[in-house]
Formats: sequence, C-alpha cells, structure tokens
Amino acid sequence: MTEETGLTKQALLTAAACAAFVIAGPAFGQSAAHSADKPDLSGIWRAMNTANWDLEAHAAAPGPVPELGALLAIPPGPGVVVGGTIPYLPSALPQREENRKNRWTADPELKCYMPGVPRANYMPYPFQIIQGTDTIMISYQFAEAVRIIHLNDPGPAPAPSWMGWSIGRWDGDTLVVDVTAQNDQTWFDRSGNYHSEDLHVVERYTLETPNIIMYEATITDPNVFSRPWTIRMPLYRDVSENAQVMEFNCIPFVEEVLYGKFER
Repeated sequence: MTEETGLTKQALLTAAACAAFVIAGPAFGQSAAHSADKPDLSGIWRAMNTANWDLEAHAAAPGPVPELGALLAIPPGPGVVVGGTIPYLPSALPQREENRKNRWTADPELKCYMPGVPRANYMPYPFQIIQGTDTIMISYQFAEAVRIIHLNDPGPAPAPSWMGWSIGRWDGDTLVVDVTAQNDQTWFDRSGNYHSEDLHVVERYTLETPNIIMYEATITDPNVFSRPWTIRMPLYRDVSENAQVMEFNCIPFVEEVLYGKFER
C-alpha cells in the first residue's frame, strides 16, 4: 500500500466512524446524553508533559538544526512509564535505537500520520471527548484524528487502522477501553519507541476531580516487549472561555516530505 493510499483509506475510515457516531450519538459540539450514574468525561482535554518527546525520563537535548537554537530543542522530562523503563526484548531494542537515530526524518508525526493510541492523548494538542450512552467519540486536533469507543461490543474490527478499534466498559467510575487492530506504522513518541501490529492497549480514564482525568494505558506486544507495561499521567480540562478543538489539517504541510519537491 502506498502512503497516499494509506492516508486515503484512513480518511474513509474516519468518515465512516463519524457517520456511525452521528447515528448512535449526538452531533459534534452538542451536549451528550450519558448514563446518570457514571462520570461525564465530556469536554476538551490535554496533557501537560513531555511524553510526546519521550515516554521515559530524558534530559534536554539540542534540536536538528543548530541555527534554530532553542526553537526545536528537546525539553527534559521525568517520564511517564510506571517503573521508569520500557521492557524491550533484546532483539527489539536495536530497532528503537535506529528509530531514535533517525527521529527527525522517520517519526510518523512528521508525516502527519494519525498518531494511534495512546500517543494521541499526550501530543501537545487538545482533544474533545463527547460522551453518549452507547458510544463515546474522541476528536483529536492533530491530523483531525477521530475515535469511536463502543460501549456495546460490536464484534471484531473490520480491518486494522491507524487509530485502532476501541471497545469500552465501566469499571465502577473508571472508563476502561480495550484497543486492538492498530497498524504498525505509529510510534509512541518522538524518541522512536515503537510497536508491532500485535499491539494491545488497555486504557483507564478516571475522573479524579471535575477538571482532572487520571489516564493510564497498559501496553502489551509480545513481538517487542518482554512483559506488559503501563504509562500514567493526568489530563487537564481546558476551562478557558474560548476552549475549542480547531482544525489542524497538516497534510498540506508535509507534501514535500512525502513526495519530494514539485516543479512549479
């Protein structure tokens, strides 16, 4: 499959997901009906950390262009991996190091690919949760990615995709989401942490205060990691007066990266 075809296929899948939500739930931006005995996660949220640079603890580092000084420098961060270290298989670690060496040209984010799960939740862009009774929609600003979380299991995924197939359930007051059928084209961060097509993610969304969700994602991939591992971080509600998820269609910005220079 070509990169262009992959982007087109994902666009069609996203459109289908949006149409499904319109049928099963409220329109974007409207208040969603939700189960009265469960927390309402609806709102605009974002992470405030450096996980998109590197899930593990990391020091500050220079960017790819010395002439730009601090503009693209890597900010330091304490990491969000429970236990501190991602448990790579010895055979899989060299690929992470190769990815890291080529991060400034190989990161799927650079190409405006949809970020996958869990990365979509800690990129430096807001996202909106719209909670219905049988479905929950999450609309991300980056690459206009969309997820539908099915609270009534509709069966297996029709096909692998960039954002996967999400089945949710309530564990008390915590929303638990089982995410499967993601392709292997996304990274976890800009540092080259990666996965295979056998990635399985279990997310937990716990509303700790009206404006803070404690987010966890447990990651299993026997092709890459020796055991399951977990990331944990707070997500913060955007309470500003003009809070909104604005259009960020980045595909036009990466045409030269994907296809080379065009003759004018």
